[in-house]
Amino acid sequence: MGTKIGDHAVVLGGSIAGMLAARVLSDAYRQVTVIERDDLTAAGTNLRPAISWAIHIHALLERGRIIIEDLFPGFVDDMIAAGVPVGDYGSTCHYYFNGDMFAVTDTGMACVAANRPVIEHFLRSRTLPRPGVVLRERTDIVGLVASEGNERITGVRVQSRDGGPEEIISGDLIVDASGRGSRSPRWLEELGYEKAPEEKVQMDLTYTTMDFVGPLPVDPLGEDIALVPTATPGFPRGGIFARLADRYALTLTGIAGDRAPTDHEGFLAYAKTLPVKEVYNAIENAEQRAPAGSFRFPASVRRHYEKLTRFPTGYLILGDAACIFNPVYAQGMTVAAMGANVLRKHLEKGVEPTYRGFFRDLAKETDSPWMMSASADLGYETVRGKRTFATRMGNAYMSKVMAAAANDPVVARGFMRTISLIDPPQALMKPSMMRRVLFSGGGKKTATVTPLPSAKTDTGEAERPAA
Repeated sequence: MGTKIGDHAVVLGGSIAGMLAARVLSDAYRQVTVIERDDLTAAGTNLRPAISWAIHIHALLERGRIIIEDLFPGFVDDMIAAGVPVGDYGSTCHYYFNGDMFAVTDTGMACVAANRPVIEHFLRSRTLPRPGVVLRERTDIVGLVASEGNERITGVRVQSRDGGPEEIISGDLIVDASGRGSRSPRWLEELGYEKAPEEKVQMDLTYTTMDFVGPLPVDPLGEDIALVPTATPGFPRGGIFARLADRYALTLTGIAGDRAPTDHEGFLAYAKTLPVKEVYNAIENAEQRAPAGSFRFPASVRRHYEKLTRFPTGYLILGDAACIFNPVYAQGMTVAAMGANVLRKHLEKGVEPTYRGFFRDLAKETDSPWMMSASADLGYETVRGKRTFATRMGNAYMSKVMAAAANDPVVARGFMRTISLIDPPQALMKPSMMRRVLFSGGGKKTATVTPLPSAKTDTGEAERPAA
């Protein structure tokens, strides 16, 4: 982008959404300042205090991988060079429904088994060297600065965590990518703006992760990447057992107050209750690598900023600051990338993005992942949220889809393309797919082979997902 839109953009938060936002803003503004409370330089590829949940297994869905590869060519190559396992999503990552494994099928979608700190470090290493990008670490964001009449956000008040007075960082555009702890709702209310309508799905999820030293005494993965016994209303405990760059990890989930213990014996006992016995067999005599970590996630929350009739100019919100997803479905990092892609599309117009257009397009991108995760959670009677007839019918059909996927590789591939946010949910409702799901009883467990895209695949405009 030759002509710049403005002199200075400010990003609140230096995590996944923040670095992706800074990357696209660096094409449009002469300077981009990222403000982050943690010491990112010292963190490297390790955990950092602000995202304690990063200990748990994270997954980057294919839609997110495509966007990141487009913004940072060579992403998959760099992951492989760092020792991160990469394979086909349908032949190396094995889903189970009520104990039955999905049919193995090559999907052409890459499963990149990098934990979150590794992905964050990659994004920082490629974003911060860009011309004009500045990082303010160990800095707290105290509040917003507005113009007279509060019609425009002109900057933020900050304070160093090392002490010292407050200061103001002014900007032409301020982007809140501060994540789950976003204070935008409170700040905007203090400036006289109406609170955005919210949707909540309260599942009281807890996920607990324990790492293990490889090689394992009993290894069900070999060169594969993960076993994923999905939780179901009939059996609301789930897990993800994965081979990462330097270790093996098991994340166990429970809802409505059910939680896996963090002590070794209790963790193993919980894992033994999963309907996929290969998971327990793999860790029964494995060496624990580090203390287990547990994190409680009370509710998914979607803030509908697109429904507001009044909002200050010069201020945008994306990532978890706009919509917090149940982490079980691995949508957070990918939806953050989708939000950055929406921002990029608006910046490419050569003028400052308007909040109406941006939030409208962000809502369109959020609709499908939110519908899929919220509807799935509402399939559990203990989960609190708004249920409709369509929700109940959709959940009944999706149960049949997952059951059919255990026998039919075409259904398995279609399901994985949908949850990877490549195809819309409606793709599973096509007549040819519905016949396989409802009437055929599934096919043979024979893989349909399509090539896995090379790490060097051209991910230019033709492959870029529409914003």
